[in-house]
Amino acid sequence: MSTTTLLVLSLVVVAAALVLRRLRPAWYWLSIGVTLATLRLVVRYASVMDACGLTVPPSRLRLTLARLTNRPAPASRPPRILSFRPTRTGLVLRVKLRPGQDAFDFAASTDRLRHSFAMHGITSREVRSGVVELRMTGYDVLARVHMPAKVEREGLRIPVALREDGAVHYRDYREVPHALNLGATKSGKSVYQRHLVKELASRHVALVGIDCKQGVELAPLARRFSALADNPDDAADLLEALVQRMGDTYQVIRREQRISAETPDKEITADLWGLPENLRPVPVVLLVDEVAELALFSNTAEKKRRERIITALVRLVQLGRAAGIYVEICGQRFGAELGDGITMLRAQLTGRLSHRVNDEASAKMAFGDISPDAVLATTQIPVERPGLAVAGDSSGGWVRIRPPFTTMRQAVNACTANAHRTPVLEGMEAFRPVLPDLAPVEIPAPASASKPLTA
Repeated sequence: MSTTTLLVLSLVVVAAALVLRRLRPAWYWLSIGVTLATLRLVVRYASVMDACGLTVPPSRLRLTLARLTNRPAPASRPPRILSFRPTRTGLVLRVKLRPGQDAFDFAASTDRLRHSFAMHGITSREVRSGVVELRMTGYDVLARVHMPAKVEREGLRIPVALREDGAVHYRDYREVPHALNLGATKSGKSVYQRHLVKELASRHVALVGIDCKQGVELAPLARRFSALADNPDDAADLLEALVQRMGDTYQVIRREQRISAETPDKEITADLWGLPENLRPVPVVLLVDEVAELALFSNTAEKKRRERIITALVRLVQLGRAAGIYVEICGQRFGAELGDGITMLRAQLTGRLSHRVNDEASAKMAFGDISPDAVLATTQIPVERPGLAVAGDSSGGWVRIRPPFTTMRQAVNACTANAHRTPVLEGMEAFRPVLPDLAPVEIPAPASASKPLTA
């Protein structure tokens, strides 16, 4: 084969790789990128760690031995690699810290490591004392979100988005019972909520919705909702009915406790999940869209209605977890300007999620009391990437996530397919959506069939 032919073939391969990297970054990573990244990591590891200040000087014992044996002084030692694992989105590297090193040093050096290893992103977390995990992403996994084929779906722990490090982000209602979802118009807030309903539709759970935009967001999904309110007046009555249900559930728990010396420890419970399955009420997820519409008022009657609504919401987020009632509140702003009780309500919302916002004050409403770094990350979300959000909780940890794009038709189909799972909630029959029966779908006969088949 001539030199010209080899040169042409090499140019074709390089061009194909560049096109594949641009159009199908995941395919490029799995076919070519992971090999190149592994070679860079192996060759550059020691020098990069030294340049980033992540090495330790030789111990006195090693220096003494070098002097006694008349050898050159030993070089600084990088952290030892414990494990190395390629993934569908990047590399996972676990390192053992040297004496005197701290996990914060690695967290502060992630940007320099990203440039040195030519990766798209690197996140650091402490696995256990003395061990740090570096998750490296080979491409922008949030540009075109594709959830893994196999994800964990168990109970009320549902996959809702993809994290910037390539891992799946879960919404676990039993761990984080109540959450706040903020975002400006066209930021992707409704798509996240739509995907949440789509995932919950197949679970043993009752969905209750409040949508004061005359139901335009939640009404198409109503076949899977046990109760739905589309105006503030109905919302006040619905919330008070939920508070009554919460009290009734606590009475069931009290009756089943029967605490005595003979009662086994595993049968003593203080929440809904410790009850026997035949007595356990169905858990409820309350979705509130545009919470500001529930807090605004212009006259005395609306002010009284607002007090009923906020009081009921505060009671639900303070006491509802043990009764199996979980609250998901969405809005564009959620600050003290909405009136009394809002700050108390926000303090009870452990999960925080913020899409793009229009000002820093809105970002502080979500993360100002738990993580200043998350506030800065929220203000940097670009307009041209709807759906990108910062998720955090009261521990101060946060991560960038993006849910897969879910159309209204996909969500409607999921709710329709699981309409038989919609439970009837006692005391809330008045709020159950009234919908027409589904029209039968006519399947046309094959064109080649001249007459119907007979048995």
